Amino acid sequence: MGFDAVKATNATVEWIRDWFSKNGPGCNAIVGISGGKDSSIAAALCVEALGQDHVIGVLMPNGEQADIDMAKLLVEHLGIEHYIINIQGAFDSLCQQISDAGIEISKDSIINLPPRIRMSTLYAVGQSRNGRVVNTCNLSEDWVGYSTRYGDSVGDFSPMSCFTTEEIRAMGRVLGLPSVLVDKVPTDGLSGMSDEDKLGFTYEVLNRYIRTGEIDDPETKKRIDYLHEKNLFKLRFMDCFQYEG
Repeated sequence: MGFDAVKATNATVEWIRDWFSKNGPGCNAIVGISGGKDSSIAAALCVEALGQDHVIGVLMPNGEQADIDMAKLLVEHLGIEHYIINIQGAFDSLCQQISDAGIEISKDSIINLPPRIRMSTLYAVGQSRNGRVVNTCNLSEDWVGYSTRYGDSVGDFSPMSCFTTEEIRAMGRVLGLPSVLVDKVPTDGLSGMSDEDKLGFTYEVLNRYIRTGEIDDPETKKRIDYLHEKNLFKLRFMDCFQYEG
């Protein structure tokens, strides 16, 4: 049975509407806008569910962002209120403070610090603008842990985490988003590589494996399974000691 993008879109919109009625009547959806497909489609879903007056986009470049025009295109297309908050000062200052403390900051720390600063920024905007923060992750990325813990992996509600990248794109077309946003090559905006280059396999291969269990290359299957098992901790609550004394 094929994926029904219209049905999925309508159901997601209804779920968002219901979630806000229970968890924040009259509140705004706060969306970090990167210019990629996920944040674009998440924002569009929220506009459909809540109306453009209840969706706020936050653009958070770290200094110069080469594709920030895509983020601006999205907020203009949706007609939503938005802010541009440059995180470079916070990032540079924190890196300097860590260095001054005598810690040689690792490459991975430099890559993951910006999304964590961005999430803190989103929550600051949310608390200041009566908002609830949108998690923009999808099933494909979650499956292999392609997110930053306590960065883009969190939020107050997650409307797209049960859909693969292909399904998300189909929903973006239903929502009438510009194709340049829906079909944009996914990158993390941090490492200078595309998602697929960094992962070592295509989303098409991953999505087929997730939905059907079918995969042609045993080595790719091994890598996907390894990443999935390794990163499951990102999808669960913090491990807590249960004292029964």
